[in-house]
Amino acid sequence: MSQPKVRIRELTKDSVNFILEGVDLAFANSLRRVMMADLPTVAIDLVEIETNTTVLPDEFIAHRLGQIPLISTNCDDLMRYTRDCNCQSHCNFCAVELRLHMKVQNTNETVSITSQHLEVGTEPFGDNYEESTEQIDRRDPFFGHPVAHKSTADRPIEPILIAKIRKGQELKVRCIAKKGIAKEHSKWSPCSAVAFEYDPHNKLRHTTYWYESDSVKEWPVSANGREEEEPQEDQPFDYNAKPEKFYFDVETVGSLSPKEVVAKGMNELIHKIGFLVHQLSSNEMDMDGVV
Repeated sequence: MSQPKVRIRELTKDSVNFILEGVDLAFANSLRRVMMADLPTVAIDLVEIETNTTVLPDEFIAHRLGQIPLISTNCDDLMRYTRDCNCQSHCNFCAVELRLHMKVQNTNETVSITSQHLEVGTEPFGDNYEESTEQIDRRDPFFGHPVAHKSTADRPIEPILIAKIRKGQELKVRCIAKKGIAKEHSKWSPCSAVAFEYDPHNKLRHTTYWYESDSVKEWPVSANGREEEEPQEDQPFDYNAKPEKFYFDVETVGSLSPKEVVAKGMNELIHKIGFLVHQLSSNEMDMDGVV
């Protein structure tokens, strides 16, 4: 098998489309799973509702807040997991504090509360009094902010709707965002979708098509079919053939950039494989083969 190779076909602010070659199916699928579920990001995990006179119940509000993507650039190095922190509950090293307070008094119009109204606290909080704050100082100025806070004229980002209120209604909440991965909860996933395809012409016959009259017309070949040679009708089936190209289309939610998702996904996969190799090569394996 040749050396692994990546060819980027399209890169935008929210997605990346690339072809991965020189690896087997298991490795390519592992990369897909790692990008979706093993990359740490920041998301709201605790919600303290002080006042809620909207039409939505507290649980609904808390769930919507948890699903808002927060900017998490380099959070794997610049933020700790709560379980690894020295504080009692949460602090600036392992959490980000966000507050929201909206009240309608002088208008009869319906007011929309969005992620744009979430404000990130700048004052230290918690009970961790370490002298060095280098880990915090190296963070992006927008770290922990909702993605819509980075909206510009050249790159507009629509804020996420939380609730709608009218005259006399009020919503006041305090949120604590923490570092986590999507294996714990989907709100920590940096991806909204990861499209994954191989063998677009189905030469390996891994897919069985259900069709009414003509499988060719009812199951058109995807655009990735242009990257591979079309099989001939009388071509014999190769029982030893294996997929050689894997087509990815990664769409992110904004917490991490597409480039960061792919690069960190590969690094995380290398780290996992390296850990397994280290464990297997160590002398800590007992007679039953258990590490």
